[in-house]
Amino acid sequence: MPVTARLAPGDPAPAFTLPDADGTPVSLADFRGRKVVVYFYPAASTPGCTTQACDFSLSLADFAQAGFAVVGVSPDPLPKLVRFRDAEGLTFPLLSDPDRTVLTAYGAYGEKQLYGKTVVGVIRTTVVVDEQGVVQQASYGVRAKGHVAKLRRELAV
Repeated sequence: MPVTARLAPGDPAPAFTLPDADGTPVSLADFRGRKVVVYFYPAASTPGCTTQACDFSLSLADFAQAGFAVVGVSPDPLPKLVRFRDAEGLTFPLLSDPDRTVLTAYGAYGEKQLYGKTVVGVIRTTVVVDEQGVVQQASYGVRAKGHVAKLRRELAV
């Protein structure tokens, strides 16, 4: 499987509707008129993904004040997302994409390097979508630690 097409600023953000941890459908269209940070992570409750989610959680009020919503997407099943959300006290939506359709549409699933080997999996990605549903920024292969602080600087949050 080759690397999937990546999004760039100015591209329309692919529409999606995915269930959150409670099974409630959440759509990109729900955020129309508001900026949203959609971040894609490999697996709930792993060290890197926990660090990233907690960093977003700690910065959530600042993102909200700057007009940004935050949404996390992974291929995890709903029960795992519930455990992750509850264990870490996360208050933003965690969405389940088990068939990886949305991950692929956003270029966040495909070949990547892991410990020097080429594997197929989730590419840690953050896409910032503006009020009209257009990609403002897309970052691929980001590091879990420090990424939220970097994103805050870039977005002046």
